[in-house]
Amino acid sequence: MTTRRQVERTDDGHWVLIDGRRWRATDPLLPEDVAQLLRSELMSARRAVGQALRAEDPAAERAARDRVQAAKVALGERGTPWWEQTEDERRTRWRAFLERP
Repeated sequence: MTTRRQVERTDDGHWVLIDGRRWRATDPLLPEDVAQLLRSELMSARRAVGQALRAEDPAAERAARDRVQAAKVALGERGTPWWEQTEDERRTRWRAFLERP
C-alpha cells in the first residue's frame, strides 16, 4: 500500500509547496474517486512521455504531452484557476475530460 506524503499548502489553499517550489493545488471540489482516476491518467501519460522520448518518436511524445495537459487541466492544476471558476464551471471542466471519446 502506498501512502501519499503530506504537502504544505498556502493559507488560501490555492497552492502546494514542494521542495520550496509553489505548484497549483488540485481542485478540492473533485470527488476523491474522480481525482484518483485523473491522477492515474496523469501518471500513465507521464510514463508515455518517457517511452516516447526513449523511442525518439516525436508524434508519440506530442500525443503523450497532450494527455498530460488534459489531465492537469481536468485536475484544475492548469488552465483557468479553479478558484476563479464557479462550482458548475469546475464540474464541467473535469466531466468534459471523463466524457471525452
